[in-house]
Order: sequence, then structure tokens, then C-alpha cells
Amino acid sequence: MQYRQFGRTGLTVSRLCLGTMTFGLQTEEAASHRILDTAADAGVNFIDTANVYPLGGDENLAGRTEEIVGRWLKGKRERFIVATKAVGKMGPAAWDQGASRKHLLDAIDASLQRLGTDYVDLYQLHSDDAKTPLDETLEALDAIVRSGKARYIGVSNFLAYRLARALGRADVLRVARFVSVQPRYNLLFRQIERELLPLAAEEQLAVMPYNPLAGGLLSGKHRLDATPAEGRFTESVGKAGAMYQERYWHEREFDTIERLKAIVAPTGESLAKVSLAWVLANPLITSAIIGASRAEQLSDTLAAAGLTLDAAIKTQLDEASVQYRWGDAAR
Repeated sequence: MQYRQFGRTGLTVSRLCLGTMTFGLQTEEAASHRILDTAADAGVNFIDTANVYPLGGDENLAGRTEEIVGRWLKGKRERFIVATKAVGKMGPAAWDQGASRKHLLDAIDASLQRLGTDYVDLYQLHSDDAKTPLDETLEALDAIVRSGKARYIGVSNFLAYRLARALGRADVLRVARFVSVQPRYNLLFRQIERELLPLAAEEQLAVMPYNPLAGGLLSGKHRLDATPAEGRFTESVGKAGAMYQERYWHEREFDTIERLKAIVAPTGESLAKVSLAWVLANPLITSAIIGASRAEQLSDTLAAAGLTLDAAIKTQLDEASVQYRWGDAAR
């Protein structure tokens, strides 16, 4: 496993981060722990979760994933960089979601209890909350950092202009600054290359993209005219299955995958492995978040961290997917 400095912090993280959003719905606890064991044995020292997980669950299931991760971490917490997120809906009250001071201060305590730890290394806003004044959010996060409950703070699913404003306000207020951004990024979704990645470079932010394999579509195993048997595109992940189909299950994407397969074929590597290596080949990417519903699925993705793409292959992949640089970066 390779490692990289986490933005402008002193942290060192593995180039692959284990995402856990399948734990507790798609994947039961014993299988989840096998996935964690497999990743750890391969040198992964970075785990990402969220208070609303598992993916596709309702608020009655929210928190189950953190509990599963917390039980696995018992006795080995100091060996791992643990990241979690807040903002999503956790209960019926109006303040059970969002980035208000009330919700964030309650949410961090609840996450720590579920994770069985007294701190997280990275506490992230899962999405932007335009209803809450930015200064209120930043001051609440600063209080969390100063209390020792989080070492660093970051964001996910932020547009570049909102992140830039947050960084500027943090400097004015002299409060804790975001050190990382977690966007969606893969060969079928490249919009962040236009504004978010240049901002991250200028501000020395760590970039930890999710969906590097487009929810598994870049495995190349799906067909447009066939109902998926398992994975992120099915009803097994509840309402999230429809969301993933809306993101990727289109004729244009399947046509692109056929072109990508033709480019990758001469390498003898799988499309999934090369697609992940393409993400990691971007010098602005710190650590890519990978996921699995079974430990056996990790073999290809874990190997991608050690794969160096031929420059000509990378150029061909860039050109075959260039159309995905355009469009709505928040889609």
C-alpha cells in the first residue's frame, strides 16, 4: 500500500480509504468485519463512514454502520484514521439534520458513542446546508475541534464557490479550517476538474473522492438491457438504488464503458482496476474511497493502488471520457 500526506495536515493516509456505507443493510455485521479485516491486512489505515449510513436505509437504521465499525475498532482504534460525517436526517425533529450548532454538537457526541471512541480524526459535513448561516456552522465545528472530539474538519458534496467562501470565512473568524473535500469523481463524472480540484490545489486541501468506480458500473459487468442482480443499482439498497440508476444507468454511460473496455483490453488488467488507477493517477487525489459488499470484491481494487498507468493508456482514457468534464458538478 502507498501512503500520502493528508493535505496541509501532518496526517499520513493510505491511497485507498475504506468506505462503509453498505455495512448494516447490504452487508451484515460479520461480513462487514471481514471486509475491514481484508482492507487492514492490505495496509489500508483510513476508514470513512457517516452517521446516516447504511446507504439506502431510513432514519430508523441511521447509525447502524457507525456501530458496526465501532465494534470492529475495539482494541485497535489507534491504528486507524477514522472519518465520519454529519448533516443528514437522523430523526423526526426539524433540528435532527443540517449544520446548525445544535445539530452538530449533538451529532458528534452520538457518533462518538456509536463508534466507541472519544474522538474522530476527521469530521465532515456530508453536504452543504444553505439554510444555516455559514459562520454558525464554522464556529460549531471549531468548538468540536477545540474540545478534542475531532482532530480535523472537512466537507463532502460542496460546490467550489461554497467551499471557497467557507475557507475565507474561517480565516476571518480565526476558527478551524476545512482540510479536505470529499467529492464524487470517476471516469463517468469529471466535473470537479473544472473548479473544485484547482481550488483544492491552491488551498492545499486533501481530496478523497467517493464513487471511483461509479457505483460498480466501471466493473464492466453490467448491461443496460439487463436488470442488475446485485449491488448499488438494485432495490437491496432501498431508495439509493434509484439514485444510482439516475446517476449512471444511461445509454451514453454504457457506450462509454465499451470504449473504455477496448482501451483497457491490451493491458490485461480489469476495467475496474484501471479505472481506479486512473483516479489515483491524478496528482491532486489524496486517497480514493473504495467499497464492497463482500470481502472477495476487494482484490482488484486493493491492487489498483500499486498499478502505474502507461501514459498512452491514461491519455486514451482521458479522451474517451472528456465529455464528463462538463455539466452540473452537483448532479
